[in-house]
Amino acid sequence: MKTLLLILITAAPVAAQVPYERILGASSEPENWLTYSGTYDAQRYSTLDQINRDNVDQLQPAWIYQTGSLQKFEVSPLVVDGVMYISEPPSDAAALDLRTGRPIWTYRRSLPQGIVTCCGQVNRGVALLDDQVFLGTVDAHLVALDARTGRVRWDVEVADYTMGHSITVAPLALKDKIIVGIAGGEYGIRGFLDAYDPRTGERLWRFWTVPGPGEAGHDTWSGDSWLRGGAPTWVTGAYDPDLDLLYWGTGNPGPDFIGEVRLGDNLYSESVIALDPDDGELKWHFQFIPHDIHDYDATQVPVLLDAEFKGEPRKLVVWPNRNGFYYVIDRVTGEFLVGKEFAKQTWAFGLDENGRPIEDPATIPSKEGALVYPDDDGAANWYSPTYSPQTNLIYQNVREKGGIYYLADATYEPGKIYMGASRRVVPGEDPKGFLRALNPLTGDLVWEIAVHSPPWAGLMSTAGGLVFSGTMEGDFFAADARTGDVLWRFQTGGRVYANPITYMSEGKQFIAIAAGNALMTFALPSVSPLGWRSPANWDRIEEGMSEEQVVAILGPPTTREEQFLSYLQLSYEGQVEGSGFVSGNITLERNQVSGWMIEPPIFNP
Repeated sequence: MKTLLLILITAAPVAAQVPYERILGASSEPENWLTYSGTYDAQRYSTLDQINRDNVDQLQPAWIYQTGSLQKFEVSPLVVDGVMYISEPPSDAAALDLRTGRPIWTYRRSLPQGIVTCCGQVNRGVALLDDQVFLGTVDAHLVALDARTGRVRWDVEVADYTMGHSITVAPLALKDKIIVGIAGGEYGIRGFLDAYDPRTGERLWRFWTVPGPGEAGHDTWSGDSWLRGGAPTWVTGAYDPDLDLLYWGTGNPGPDFIGEVRLGDNLYSESVIALDPDDGELKWHFQFIPHDIHDYDATQVPVLLDAEFKGEPRKLVVWPNRNGFYYVIDRVTGEFLVGKEFAKQTWAFGLDENGRPIEDPATIPSKEGALVYPDDDGAANWYSPTYSPQTNLIYQNVREKGGIYYLADATYEPGKIYMGASRRVVPGEDPKGFLRALNPLTGDLVWEIAVHSPPWAGLMSTAGGLVFSGTMEGDFFAADARTGDVLWRFQTGGRVYANPITYMSEGKQFIAIAAGNALMTFALPSVSPLGWRSPANWDRIEEGMSEEQVVAILGPPTTREEQFLSYLQLSYEGQVEGSGFVSGNITLERNQVSGWMIEPPIFNP
């Protein structure tokens, strides 16, 4: 019997320090992805261009990481210095070796019974600051983990999960604070945005998105409705370091569909709020929908860009809203500049000169049922848009789907659904989905790609002239950012509910996306993280070839290959058979290669 002994000694990547200054300069190190949207401006644009319009059709899987959860996998990974940090549903985390996708450590949270969430026990990512990883949990805790080991540094309760609070948002590391929002708008919570000390877990400030007595905006709530006012903050915001302003979106007022019990504009629900990150003081707000009765959460990612607007340089925040309108707002003052319909909507006749909607009363939920577009899943939702400075276009995945809304009881009970309507589908409707490219200053449509059904995937654009997206049917694809031509697609086998990212590992660009319950990475086939790699030429390797013959076909090993071989020590007896080749005392076998990554143990049975 032939035997083969494998001793694999690999040095796992060392967890790097990620100080605030490094995140602030994230655009200067595009090989990493240091914060939720890549950079604080939330453009979700990468200057990497190794993968581009000319070669993207050659992309193929590099490695795949499987989770153990059947919940929606909505993660946007972070990458720093050879390590990928992810959250997993419902409230877990892991650090992965970028070279192989193998876990360096995992954190598995034991959750209590009785957690309630409207839309699944999900998690959208972690934050990094210094040597710690920060994770929000569905039982409404904020946890700090050691970035090197995954051990818990501290764990604090943000809110009472039994009242309907949960955390699904990726925290935002900012200066010497961790900013985290809350979910639970369908349970009659009172929304807020918090800042925590990353060293101790002490809460530093809280901004109530539903103002209490004596606070500005409290008079926009009738009676004691503010106590159950909603306005959750469950999607990560953006930050302008020059203005020192934090921008965040807020969700629906509660109950979602019955306005009579909460008369008034219901500030600061359905708004973008601009806060001083040092103390949480409100600097300005813009309310997209005063007194919303359609559950059109304005919990989208704010996108910050600087542009000339009507002949003058302006600092802007642009916002493809769940309500079907595209907004351009001055991010210094909160002044409304542009409002344009970018998806099918029937709830409003339009916007007035101040951006206030002119609503159609026929779409108000009723006992008889009221038809409205979009439905409460929205024309957009939590998933990220992207802005490309290369094309000067903003890209948004769009949902066109209606709903018929029937009034229902909305008696408040702690920890119970507090919405006030039921939804039925529109008979015979074929819901539509699109990836749309818009003029960022006007909202005008430039091009669109029709997809199979309304999507739930986020977007990313790159200097390679590409936009990446996914579909509910499992397609992950790349389109020409200028024309909308689809240049590459891959069937992942799972629904895509996540935002893609890109990064470099050992000189090679990768694309990562979560699909189904797996995290998948893709790269070009020319050079492997483990060295010799060419699918076409690999088939030319034959049994018995010398090392010189192999090198003549595949080319010389990369530095990474040499390192890998130095870690690998094998001894064997007998004749090597099958599809392997011999290089000194190294035996590599093609039938032990999975996705072109050498998978130990390597052996000859």
